[in-house]
Amino acid sequence: MTNLHAPLPRDRRRRTARDGPARSRLRGAAFAAIGVLVLISANVALIVAGDRHPHTTLVTLAETAGPAPDATLTTATVRSGDAAAARREAADIKVVHGVVDRADLPPPGRSPADDPALPPSDTRQVSPGGPKIITIRDPAAASVGQPVALAHLPEDAALEDSAFGPLPVRADDGRRPMDIYARPWSGTRGKRIAIVIGGLGLSQTGTQRAIDRLPPEITLAFAPTGNSLSRWMQAARRKGHELLVQVPMEPFGYPEVDPGPRTLRLASSAETNLENLHWALGRLTNYTGIMNYMGARFVGEGTAVAPVLGDLADRGLLFFHDGTVGAAQLAQAAQRQGVPFVSADTVIDGSQDPADILERLKALEELADARGSAIGTGSALELTVDTVARWANGAKKRGFEIVGVAALADTGG
Repeated sequence: MTNLHAPLPRDRRRRTARDGPARSRLRGAAFAAIGVLVLISANVALIVAGDRHPHTTLVTLAETAGPAPDATLTTATVRSGDAAAARREAADIKVVHGVVDRADLPPPGRSPADDPALPPSDTRQVSPGGPKIITIRDPAAASVGQPVALAHLPEDAALEDSAFGPLPVRADDGRRPMDIYARPWSGTRGKRIAIVIGGLGLSQTGTQRAIDRLPPEITLAFAPTGNSLSRWMQAARRKGHELLVQVPMEPFGYPEVDPGPRTLRLASSAETNLENLHWALGRLTNYTGIMNYMGARFVGEGTAVAPVLGDLADRGLLFFHDGTVGAAQLAQAAQRQGVPFVSADTVIDGSQDPADILERLKALEELADARGSAIGTGSALELTVDTVARWANGAKKRGFEIVGVAALADTGG
């Protein structure tokens, strides 16, 4: 990996007698011209760092004479890792005089006004007298998300081996899978809506349809009993989707109402429930957390759900609740355990009537208008997928931002 802080290579050619005063004057004039151009146009050279965080952008500015001036920075958004895109979006960086400090922007969804205790600026120089370097991070991608080209690959530093396959864990540097695999978003305080579509992996045709037709902003939840989950995970991540794992949990009426094999149950020991949880987690990778499948009875029982929440907290995963019975009690238990938690506001496809689905999606827009955010959930049925796909494109034109569910989760630990 390239050392970004190593001294820049110098021209080691020996000077000769021809490097006289005339050349010095020409060199000085050239440098002065460059300085003027920097001051007038704020021309910045952007280098996308080939680092563990591909969304980090290095901005280099030529040194200027005189006292160190101030610099004003706004959000520099670089999502693609593409140098041309970086240059196009460099207009978001406003340099007053050409010497700038390192700017650490707040985490996703926060602005400097929200977080006055930001770390102090840190000016760096790659060599004595050389250009200053600042690190500007996209507030939607500073600590979250992967570049789309790599999104289908798990982060080795955030995995541990188990009898059930690789399981997600916090990386040694503290990064959580919730952050590593989250879908980046704008970070602005706008009208945000998350939609979670579950049941992926159960039907090959339905899974392919959902991945192909749904916009990448839609979160997809995979059933651990599905088939070819690794293949489908890779296809979904290449499209840019954020992922969840649906974990079967005991509902009221069990066993007549049966979520399927390896259900987390009240009558099971904590060890058995954790074993079944790990089985579900090991069925695929690259997800931000889990979603309950049924489970109204299980999530409402604090003693039974506590070990599960503790395991999620340790691993750095979120819990998304489908918005049915038990959300309030679960939210309190998750807060006590430090688990990032979020719950759906409505099930959008309680009936397979396109007019009803659109009405529920409209209600989500109204809620996001009033509250700033809203969340809906549905199943990977053909009508639901087609309706959500059409709605999402229109909602974005109406000023709503469709975000991954992690963007709306309580931060937890």
